[in-house]
Parts: sequence; structure tokens; C-alpha cells
Amino acid sequence: MNLDLAPIAHALDQAARNARALPQFSRHRPFNLEQAYQIQRASMAHRYADGERMIGLKLGFTSRAKMQQMGVDSLIWGWLTDAMLEEDGGQLNLDRYIHPRAEPELCFLTRRAIDRPLTQLEAVDYLEAVAPAIEIIDSRYEAFKFSLEDVVADNCSSAGLVVGPWSRDFSTLANAGVLMRLDGALVEAGSTAAILGHPLRSLVHASQLLARADISLPAGSLIMAGAATAAVALTPGAQLSVEINGYGECAFTCSGQAQGERS
Repeated sequence: MNLDLAPIAHALDQAARNARALPQFSRHRPFNLEQAYQIQRASMAHRYADGERMIGLKLGFTSRAKMQQMGVDSLIWGWLTDAMLEEDGGQLNLDRYIHPRAEPELCFLTRRAIDRPLTQLEAVDYLEAVAPAIEIIDSRYEAFKFSLEDVVADNCSSAGLVVGPWSRDFSTLANAGVLMRLDGALVEAGSTAAILGHPLRSLVHASQLLARADISLPAGSLIMAGAATAAVALTPGAQLSVEINGYGECAFTCSGQAQGERS
């Protein structure tokens, strides 16, 4: 890694640890997408050195419209660690976050190591189970604004996840209804078809990205397949739940106060 990129990785690590927002680096220190992934890896290395354990990966830009908007032809990806796991049905402490938002997703559990590019026909054979899930995204940048390179460097805004009950039924993944409720009121409704037309395509893309990076994802890893609807902002005391038809529900209640964009 180039020495001039190391301070960016350190700054992003500290921003996540201390829940303090940073200005966009791309405004005063431009870097390309390859360098952004170098920064991401170096920033995550700080976490691993402090005892966090990698448990899987998250995918972003799983909407075709979002890809076109950002001018890319592939997904982006970041890493999940055990410290990001939040309890289903439990309390989500907003003190740990800057400006957290929640997205409804599917979470896959792998049963085989993903060590080569997969086809969609092969993908299901690499899965142990699937579950309804909620990803907590929390950009470490001020005002939740960033370039493509900024967000990749920031581990694609990955901050937390809640995983619901596991199922071995993959037969209705293609178009399962998704409902997200905030304090009991429906705030987002959609379908798993919003995830690249079929969530298994996320797994295929993940395998291709891993192969390009010469990385093997171990069996027993989690893969967050991408958002099925828009995200909602989280506020103190809010109760949030996600239901995916045929796969059940997961939920949490917010406690504490998000740090906001403190200087």
C-alpha cells in the first residue's frame, strides 16, 4: 500500500471507532477505485489487529439503477466482522453510530468455500441457509455524502447487521415480498426481485469479485445480498422490523443517541 494512502485508512478506522464524521477525502486527495479497495483493506486490518473477526461480506449497488447512476458496471463490496453483529429483537445502541440508517436485506450463510466464479445454477449449492436481515449503514463522511471511491474506502458504509431466523428453503427467493416497519407503521415495501432481479445473482457477483481479488471466502461466512428497498434513518427509541414473505421477520429497538456530525 502506498504510504500516502495509509493515513486515510487510519482516519476512517478512527472515525468508525469514535463515531465522528469526516470530510470527503476525494475533495482534497483524489484516489482511484483500486486504491479505494487498498484503503478499505488497510482500515479493516486495524480492526483485525484489535481482535475483530471477519465473518463475511456485504454487497452494494445491487440495483441496476444505482449502478447506472454511479457509472459502474459491477457491485461494490465491504467486509463484515463479529463486532458488527446486533441481536435480533434486541437493543441497537445508537451511541456507536454517526447517522445510522437501516436497509432490509437477505443474508446468506455459505456451506462451501467460495473460491472461484460461480454460475447462478451453481450458487444455491454453495448455500447452507438464508435469513431476513437488516443492515445498518453509517457513512463516516459528513452529511452522508461521498464519491464512489470514498464509499468503497469506507468499507461501503457497512456498520452493523441483524439476522433473523434461518431457512433452508431457497425456492421463493426470486420475488418475495419485503415490508419494513418503523414504530409499527409501514415505511417501505418492495420485493427481493429488486436485488439484481434475483438475490442469487448477488452471490454470483460476489464470487466473481472474490476471484478477481484472489480471495477465498470460507464456508460458514455471511453474505449480505443487498438492499431490497430504500434505507430509513434511525432515531432514539424507534422500533424497526423487516418481514420477508416466506422467511420471517427480524427487528430491533433503538436506544441511545446517534452522535451526528460533531466537529
